Amino acid sequence: MIETVKSVVHNFNAGPSVLPREVFEEASQAVLDFNHTGLSILEIGHRTSLFEPVMAEARVLVKELMQLDDDHEVLFLHGGATTQFMQVPMNLLNENELAAYTDTGTWASKAIKEAKLFGHVEIAGSTKETQYTSIPKNLTVSPTAAYLHITTNETIAGTQWKKMPYDCGVPLVADMSSDILSRVLDFNKFDIIYAGAQKNMGAAGVNLVVVNKNILGKVNRPIPTILDYRNHIKEGSMLNTPPVFAVYVAMLTLRWVKKQGGVAALEKLNDAKAELLYTTLDGLPVFKPVVAKEDRSTMNVVFVMEDPALEKEFLDLCKQEGIVGVKGHRSVGGFRASLYNALTIDSVRVLTDLMKDFANKKG
Repeated sequence: MIETVKSVVHNFNAGPSVLPREVFEEASQAVLDFNHTGLSILEIGHRTSLFEPVMAEARVLVKELMQLDDDHEVLFLHGGATTQFMQVPMNLLNENELAAYTDTGTWASKAIKEAKLFGHVEIAGSTKETQYTSIPKNLTVSPTAAYLHITTNETIAGTQWKKMPYDCGVPLVADMSSDILSRVLDFNKFDIIYAGAQKNMGAAGVNLVVVNKNILGKVNRPIPTILDYRNHIKEGSMLNTPPVFAVYVAMLTLRWVKKQGGVAALEKLNDAKAELLYTTLDGLPVFKPVVAKEDRSTMNVVFVMEDPALEKEFLDLCKQEGIVGVKGHRSVGGFRASLYNALTIDSVRVLTDLMKDFANKKG
């Protein structure tokens, strides 16, 4: 039954989202019997010889795939990216200091709101006035800022930073939740990277944090033990019980990324998927992309219809063809097709063929 369902469903969900088939198979086996131990992955102790290698391998794979230097530590933490909205300023921003943030959409705005609880926030660049349909091109960053925060890919708005502000002059912090490991970047230029795993790296329940340890320990406020990055570094992400199953699925997904040829190989595939879908959209008048061409996300393709009355009919057709997850976010409407690492180009072809057929019938 599972095989039949997976063979016909094309999963464009924005997150939790599509994962590689082999990851599902190995993870499901581990739920019943982890590594032939007779124990489930759900019941093994985290401070045992059974799980410690899982955490160690996951951290090593991140360092390898991102080509991180010795100054950067890899953590797997609870709370998802939303927790990092407050944990970043708690660890980096003194009350009398300012932090620079770019306002590029829903997730950036949420991060800004939390940062204001810990210090002063200046907006280094914003596209709010244009409904977040582009990425700001000229940033104003105070040289006294504790850091600059960017959201590299806005899942809801469908925008993505193509040129990173590496030369901003202050420590660089990035929320990479929806495009982590999807393209080659100089990850060492970032002082903190955080990303919820449930889009490109695994199952919901764990958050990847990459932190340059040299920027820590400079705030004068007391930091609760569980929220201090230094404590998690010291304990190797084992300060408290980690989300064991989610870390295991992340490790399996990281293995898969390496097996595909690493980040560079996936970037080529992701570019091909995005080009196919955007080229189709641009050639069909019935559909309309909403993001400026130079800032279009390769992960989340957002579009509407020239005639909104046709939206339900198209969604119904998608459902009939086993295409799921293309309805736009409730805050913006329209459509959104998420093209994460594990989505095949064949699934994108199924969608684009349906779009062409629909446009021909309506044209």
